[in-house]
Amino acid sequence: MVDIERLKKIIIRAAEQELLPRFASSERGEKLDGSVVTEADTAMQARLREDFAEQWPDIPLLGEEMDEATQRDLLQGDGEGLWCVDPLDGTSNFAAGLPFFSVSVALLKKDQAVLGVVYDPVRRECFWAAPGQGACCNRTRLSAQRLRLSLSQAVALIDFKRLDAALARRLAEQPPYSSQRSFGSVALDWCWLAAGRGHLYLHGKQRIWDYAAGSLILAEAGGHAATLSGESVFRTDIAPRSAVAALDEKLFQAWCTWLAMAQGAGNTLP
Repeated sequence: MVDIERLKKIIIRAAEQELLPRFASSERGEKLDGSVVTEADTAMQARLREDFAEQWPDIPLLGEEMDEATQRDLLQGDGEGLWCVDPLDGTSNFAAGLPFFSVSVALLKKDQAVLGVVYDPVRRECFWAAPGQGACCNRTRLSAQRLRLSLSQAVALIDFKRLDAALARRLAEQPPYSSQRSFGSVALDWCWLAAGRGHLYLHGKQRIWDYAAGSLILAEAGGHAATLSGESVFRTDIAPRSAVAALDEKLFQAWCTWLAMAQGAGNTLP
């Protein structure tokens, strides 16, 4: 049994000891896929693996900074559960000195996330959730509130880089919303949406360690999400998934309708 309070304390302590001292001072490198990696990514993952193994030795850890073969093998396991960890979500921001990054940890069991924690060490905000228990930011409970906003009045959190080019162009030329932001940490995007900091969300390709905790937090806050093809976002697979989301149900339906019309037949993402 995992105690959520103990888990939060471990993540917070590790982030403040491993990430903050390295912020904007870690040398950046590149992985094979061209994404940025720093010493902080590997140090944080190693720290969490060690700390989790000490507390919960029967639960293995899947981290972003592992090879794909190992990640796939871990996802196929059926033991006591599996930690799904992004040790530093928003590495490009971190390396550039932009204070928007996080640690994302989810506990997976039987093809679902049963705990989710996302910690922002700059703002000292800890978002967390468990199925049927709601979602919180520190001690404040997150809950959906009906917004009296039309789609044209909404603020959208959108990552254009990973969208289909035709859809990205349509959004740039004929946006259905009032304004758009792209902050650079998928896990925090989910959490900020759950906290009402933005109204709409769209991302073309995120992996399970990016969304496992954040999507649970949004769902427990009363939010709504699906892929661009209308499937559940969560899937125990390392293949990238698209994500469409909103906290308010009416806005979510309007957003999905607009995107379906914009994409046209046969132009969807997994």
